[in-house]
Amino acid sequence: MAVKNAREVSSAAVSAFGLVGGFLVARETGIRPLGGVVLGAAGLWAGRTWLETSGPAAAGALGATYLGAFGASHPLAKKIGAWPSVFSVTAATAALSYALVDSKN
Repeated sequence: MAVKNAREVSSAAVSAFGLVGGFLVARETGIRPLGGVVLGAAGLWAGRTWLETSGPAAAGALGATYLGAFGASHPLAKKIGAWPSVFSVTAATAALSYALVDSKN
């Protein structure tokens, strides 16, 4: 299987997969570090696209957003629930990724 060019990857979809998938894996397996592996792998994959497509400034901003979303989901979950929190931060991260990177391809 050939590795896709970073410009052919939807970074919004990959970042959404990382946030939702990481949470789901951690929740269903009870192994939080395994969820972190999913989160990290997707973040690296999306980051590759951000860097190649939009440069280091956008990649840094989106990387910070991605990690910030992960961090923000925890206190937000105490207020609105786990799944609504994950979906909220994921939607914001994916929308920003689409706006700064994917919409330009």
